[in-house]
Amino acid sequence: MSRTIEYGNLMHGAMRGLIRTVLSDVAANGLPGAHHFFITFDTTHPDAQLADWLRSRYPDEMTVVIQNWFDGLEVTEDGFAITLNFGDAPEPLYIPFDAIRTFVDPSVEFGLRFESHEDEDEDDTPPPGGDDHPSEDTAEDEEHDAEVVSLDSFRK
Repeated sequence: MSRTIEYGNLMHGAMRGLIRTVLSDVAANGLPGAHHFFITFDTTHPDAQLADWLRSRYPDEMTVVIQNWFDGLEVTEDGFAITLNFGDAPEPLYIPFDAIRTFVDPSVEFGLRFESHEDEDEDDTPPPGGDDHPSEDTAEDEEHDAEVVSLDSFRK
């Protein structure tokens, strides 16, 4: 049996560690300057905790914004808890780090995206237009792709 370096898993761990570090700093010191986050996560993840009405409204994934008002941000090794406002109704959430699909801070044009191979076509051909974003970094493993996300989808 040959041993290999699992770069994809290492990259995922590093990227989730970056998110953990950023959120821990925000929990301790608040959001600096114009920083704010769009975080999309898998609402079907078994450890994700959200109100039933939110899970019904967002059966697959949900994007939350951490910007003007949030409360009770607590970061653990595996995820974070936060209370956010939904139509003037505060709702507590727990989001595991491995449920996160995208993490974007548009104020500095930074973003990460985690993709599951389950979401891709059955064949192993690369997606068309792979040269559209030559500066994006991609790491692959048997279960996921991780890449820097384009901010175009978050621009108005």
